[in-house]
Amino acid sequence: MSTSVTVFKKLASVLLWGLALTGFVILLVAAGRDKDAGICKRIQVKFEGRDDNFFIEPKDIKSLITKDKNLNPIGKSVGEINIRKLEEVVDQDPWVKNSEIYFDSRQVLHIKVTQREPVARVFTFSGNSFYLDESAESIPVSPRYTARVPVFTGFPTDAEKLQKADSLLTAQVVEFGSYVLKDSFWMAQVEQVMITGDRKFEFIPKIGDQVIIFGDGTDINKKFTKLLAFYRDGLNKVGWSSYTHINIAFENEVVCTRKDGVPPLQPPIQRDSLKLPAADEPPIADSEEPEKAPENAAPPSAPAKPVSKPAVKPPAAAKPKAKAHTATKVKKEKAAETPRQQPKAVYKPGNKSVHTSKKQNTP
Repeated sequence: MSTSVTVFKKLASVLLWGLALTGFVILLVAAGRDKDAGICKRIQVKFEGRDDNFFIEPKDIKSLITKDKNLNPIGKSVGEINIRKLEEVVDQDPWVKNSEIYFDSRQVLHIKVTQREPVARVFTFSGNSFYLDESAESIPVSPRYTARVPVFTGFPTDAEKLQKADSLLTAQVVEFGSYVLKDSFWMAQVEQVMITGDRKFEFIPKIGDQVIIFGDGTDINKKFTKLLAFYRDGLNKVGWSSYTHINIAFENEVVCTRKDGVPPLQPPIQRDSLKLPAADEPPIADSEEPEKAPENAAPPSAPAKPVSKPAVKPPAAAKPKAKAHTATKVKKEKAAETPRQQPKAVYKPGNKSVHTSKKQNTP
């Protein structure tokens, strides 16, 4: 008897669970049908990512799907709206990186948009301009918004399909711009980067008038760390206006070109080398002619040969020294005519870190 009761209880439990599950499925289907039968009332757009990126606005996203009557979801039943097609249309916008579209229980169409984040603005030789994001994708310039990112000038091509060398340069521009954008100090220092003919980078910092020769876009962190160490241990001691060029492209050293800070050569002194001998030369007699007798002297009493005083001659070494002095003057004149090259100084960071390199030699 007890066995029959146990079996009956089990069958009743299974039946109840089956009825509950069936009812739940029926409710889901009914809810889905009600939702599909519902009419789309409005569109709500939300942006993901940085809040200061205003390349596009909610009204721009809405216009993408409402300007086409076939795509406009307003007033249509939810079941008739192709959400995947709407996402494809939104994703085609050059400022949109990704989009996600869905309906809520109130038949409101939600569009979540992730915008592209520019890391560099590029100007080509022809004057065209565009942005690059972290994926090296090109972003057109917006008429309503200018992103505060590093600017690169002198990009060699306008072609949409880049050659291998141009693709490599684009990747270096993106890496350079991303590094500067994430560092507040260098973002305040680096405003415009010039691309040279051999695809290297140079820039003039906002503080100082030196040209920073960066080299190619490799070892970016190492080069900026080396430049910061030179700022602290070098320029703070010798002065920020001491150099015209600072080259950080070399390994473990900074090569600087000084301004015209060395005292110039003294101009040659125009003087008569015979009448104005050098300080270490013996004095030279004013004349080599024989001395004359005084005008009032009495004539000789006897017709004898006039006795004249021997002429005073300069020392034997006087004339050669005068010639040597003249030759020295000519050498100085030639040296003054020869243009001087700007001297260079080399700064080599030590093994210590940037913050503890006070004992390093400065240029």
